[in-house]
Amino acid sequence: MFISPAYAQDALAGGTGAAIMQFAPLILIFVVFYFLLIRPQQKRAKEHRVMLGSLKRGDRIITGGGLLGTVTKVKEGSEEIEVELAPNMRVNVVRNTIGSVIRPTAANDVKS
Repeated sequence: MFISPAYAQDALAGGTGAAIMQFAPLILIFVVFYFLLIRPQQKRAKEHRVMLGSLKRGDRIITGGGLLGTVTKVKEGSEEIEVELAPNMRVNVVRNTIGSVIRPTAANDVKS
């Protein structure tokens, strides 16, 4: 015959080095995902929790729905915050729906 018979290679013939080389790409992918996706997301979530915990009266905020308002009352131990959206229009907002706090710019920070 022109074709020689092919024999299956024994799984133990490669040793433990071959097994590690098979899992190396999976481990590498997990490490890359951790540093590029998981870790930055955890850092952002921690910064958001700190921002929500430091809210005080007079802060300008943006809610998750895009509403701008001023914090008028912070209820300690509660998840609700009273926000004034317009003059004499106050609503209670759940803390977790606050997207960001608007920091006023100082007069000397403005560039001409």
